[in-house]
Amino acid sequence: MRDGDVVTWLQGTGEPLGLTQRLVAQRHALPPLELFVGMLSSKTLKPEHADRFRFRGLNGAGAARTLTAANLLDIVPAHVSAVPSLLRSRAIRVDVLLLRLRPHTRPGFYTAGVMVDFLPAMVQAARCVIAEIDERLPITSQDALVAAEDIDVLTECDADEVLIADPEPTDIDMRVAAHVAGLIPDGATIQLGVGALPVAVCRALEHHKNLGVHSGVISDIIVDLVEKGVITPARRMVTGGLFGTRRLMNFADGNDMIEMRSSDYTHNHQVLARLPNLYSVNSGVEVDLTGNVNSEIAAGRYLGAVGGQADFVRGAVASPGGRSIMALPSTTPDGKHSRIVASLEGRPVTTTRADIDIVATEYGIADLRGRSFGERAERLRAIAHPDFRDRLQLK
Repeated sequence: MRDGDVVTWLQGTGEPLGLTQRLVAQRHALPPLELFVGMLSSKTLKPEHADRFRFRGLNGAGAARTLTAANLLDIVPAHVSAVPSLLRSRAIRVDVLLLRLRPHTRPGFYTAGVMVDFLPAMVQAARCVIAEIDERLPITSQDALVAAEDIDVLTECDADEVLIADPEPTDIDMRVAAHVAGLIPDGATIQLGVGALPVAVCRALEHHKNLGVHSGVISDIIVDLVEKGVITPARRMVTGGLFGTRRLMNFADGNDMIEMRSSDYTHNHQVLARLPNLYSVNSGVEVDLTGNVNSEIAAGRYLGAVGGQADFVRGAVASPGGRSIMALPSTTPDGKHSRIVASLEGRPVTTTRADIDIVATEYGIADLRGRSFGERAERLRAIAHPDFRDRLQLK
């Protein structure tokens, strides 16, 4: 480590806990460092670590919320599709890369197993690659492969692995999901995120047939769709990450159904536009009456991300026969605030009204494609919670 180095690692389940925990424990013996992070799913980083670290990142969700609450995480707003080129050009600098790897069956290579979204670009950009060997990782291929010659330091993993269980959907989630599933035809390729609502959508799809997957990440619920025959070996399952438990890792181990690809591919507009019948399902904090979506700030705090939402919204709309669906409950969990709002009033526009296609709540579907401001407002009021409809007026 050198003074001012930028240290990074793969997000979510890709975090090498043995290395990151030692980094934190040894911070007072190290020069001042900057940590660049994606989606954090562990509790490794805490506000008190700002005594030696600066924090920059792409995502304010998950475990990063303790850092954002303390105003310690400096967010870089970037579409997922843009991040690899930002890394390679050093517009986003990476000096030291920490990895969790397992020897691959292909001689001379290791596999990152569970997370590959920015992996090739990070390996290319980093001055030093430090990896811990973890035999618990699934054997996956494609962009998960790391050449042995690209690794500078190897050590053995002696820590837990990051596993992420699917949350249980609420009744409202299931009502939203029923509307979403009704829009998706048999034979479609689906894109979903992770969380309670994507779980609900997958459950609502259990009677569909011949679905494929092209998504930034997948979770355990996808295994359910395979076991029910909804997703078959004849269809591709393309993803950049496995956000799941041991069940998903065991399913992915050596499984040719799963194709692990970096975001150079998963979020590439030209790739998405060539996929027939791509149905993307995303969510947001709120949608205004013109169709602008905020997926980043809630109650004045940065809790989300630019992420890959706009990439998939635009890709699905460009796909032959494809559609983009923005799905969300009509109110906040406490029922006090509508998530269909008159205006974002200075809050971020993550997906623009020029890109929006379909919005779904538990009260129905608003197809906004080709609609005017007045028509959009009317359709979005109709799917807002009844307690708030009369208050929603275009500004």
